[in-house]
Amino acid sequence: MIDLRRLHVLRAVAHYGTVTAAARALHFTPSAASQQIRQLARDLGVDLLEPQGRGVRLTAAAESLLAHADAIQARWEEAELDLRAEYSAPTGQLRVIGFSTAASVLLAPMAVRLRERYPQLTVRIQETGVPESFDLLFEGEADLAVVEVTPHNPPLSDARFDQQPLLDDPYDLVVHDDHPLAGRERSEMGVPLPEGWGSVDLAEAAHEDWIAPMPESACRPHVMSACAAAGFTPGVAHLARDWNVTAHLVAHRLGVALVPRLAQLPPHLPITRVRCAGDPHRKVLTCTRRGCRERPAVKAALEELRELAVTAVV
Repeated sequence: MIDLRRLHVLRAVAHYGTVTAAARALHFTPSAASQQIRQLARDLGVDLLEPQGRGVRLTAAAESLLAHADAIQARWEEAELDLRAEYSAPTGQLRVIGFSTAASVLLAPMAVRLRERYPQLTVRIQETGVPESFDLLFEGEADLAVVEVTPHNPPLSDARFDQQPLLDDPYDLVVHDDHPLAGRERSEMGVPLPEGWGSVDLAEAAHEDWIAPMPESACRPHVMSACAAAGFTPGVAHLARDWNVTAHLVAHRLGVALVPRLAQLPPHLPITRVRCAGDPHRKVLTCTRRGCRERPAVKAALEELRELAVTAVV
């Protein structure tokens, strides 16, 4: 019979990419993790790892075993849900995670609503980056994540995770109030947009100094792709990690920036958000481990998030 603990070590190696990284996540020594996998290989009579350069890679047998392991994990989650079906009201602790703007604009009000409706439920929020969110879900340290789509996310077909669309978050061009583009307005079918909103082709800002997200930021590819679609590469004069910093740099006339509408900028600053032609946006998803989405607490949280998403980026 397969030892499920050893199988979990193999799943961790596949998730983190190396035995050392998997051992660190599982609080093992690398030698202990390797021993677990060697014993699993002996139990099954197949090779699970093979040398690749200075490291190792999974064999075809290991890949086949992992497909079954992911299915077993999902069924285990479903079995636990069935066993607790009689306790339908959300109770206990719900651990939710998400990137900074999602935590501020979505997760915080969601937690307040859940607290009011389900007094026996405790919601714990943790701000995390996108890669860390998938790690925490995989490790069972989180129940629900709100993540943005990046090129490095697991594919939607990944059997370990259940990823579903939550909202499209448009990017606005943020300029100083005195900037010529700040006064740009247009009409749709003869009806003016609300005061303070306009529309601009990003190509009109091609020769501006730009304030861009840090290279490692999940938003960086979205900003660069939007500019590329408009036919230019932005001249990056300044880098910022936080949207509040970006707003202050714009307020000091140091450049323009693309900022997602979900990000709430300081209202007292002399800056204007201008809608962009071509609808540049990022996609935001909810993610759980496969089989967990119907848990009462998770289901209640998802319902609240869907309601909040309707008005979050208007």
